[in-house]
This record gives sequence, structure tokens and C-alpha cells, in this order.
Amino acid sequence: MERAKKEEVLGEITEAWKNVSSIVVADYRGITVPVVTAMRDDFRKAGCHYRVIKNSLVKIAVKGSKMEPLTQLMAGTTAVIWTTGEAPQPPAEVALKWAKTEPKFKILGGYYEGSVLDKAGVEMLSKMPTKNDIRASMLMTFLAGPQSFVMQIAAAPTQFAYLLEARRRQLEEQAG
Repeated sequence: MERAKKEEVLGEITEAWKNVSSIVVADYRGITVPVVTAMRDDFRKAGCHYRVIKNSLVKIAVKGSKMEPLTQLMAGTTAVIWTTGEAPQPPAEVALKWAKTEPKFKILGGYYEGSVLDKAGVEMLSKMPTKNDIRASMLMTFLAGPQSFVMQIAAAPTQFAYLLEARRRQLEEQAG
């Protein structure tokens, strides 16, 4: 690879990883081109970037940054999958799906919020609730108290109305 091309790739990596949410590193050795193409499509549909980058270029690109520990995963034939979106789960979810269906696709680890992850860490990342899931559960928690309070306040008049209705029926039966 020419020096100018290497510098261009370094610039692309540095720029792309400025706001990265999560990264998954995988070994793709032995996978056929049609399978890799299908994988790329799946990652793209999930809002992820899938790229095969020379390990030495990744090491240079992250040198001196908070992502430098990621370099310990960069050995052999590696593919790097990342997302810059709000949710960090998609790269891990799609990579795990492919690791199950394609035995030659091996997850080496990942990176999330300053920490290097092993394969188990990537699995945990994929199972993390999304921000919208957390927002929904918080909203339900916040609404549970007032909802319960309103139900308690409304219970007495409702029960009284049922009591009156039952008494009305009882009187109608006695009269009729």
C-alpha cells in the first residue's frame, strides 16, 4: 500500500472513530466472498461499518488515544465493525448472529466506553437495553406511583357506586 493511501486510511479511521459508540473485532479467515458481502450488508442495514483494515494502521491510528488498548486484539486477519450511532449494541448483535451461523467468523473482542471487551463482554454488550428501553422503563416507574395513587383515590367512589347498584337491584327484586 502506498504511503499516501496509508495516510488517507489513517485519516478515515481517525475521523470515523472520533464519535464511535462501540467496536467489535473479529477474525474472518476462511470466509468466502459471498458470505462476507452478505455480512457487510447486514452490518450496513444495522447502521454499522464493516471494514478490513491493516492491523498496523489501526495501531497507529489509535496510538495515544483512549482506544489504544484495542490494539491487543489486532492480530491476524481482522475485520473491524463499529457504529457511531446512539446505540452501541448493533455491531455486537449482528456479529454474534454471524458467529453462530458462520463458524469461521470468530469474535476476538471489542471496545466500549474506554474498555476493551472479550467475547463475553461483546455478548453482554449485545444484551444491554437500548436508551429507548431504559427511557420506557423509567417512564413506567415514574408513572406507577401516580397511577397507583389515582386508583386508590378512585377506588372508594367506585366501590360505593357498585354498592348502590347492588342495593338497587336487591330492592327491585323485592318489589317485583
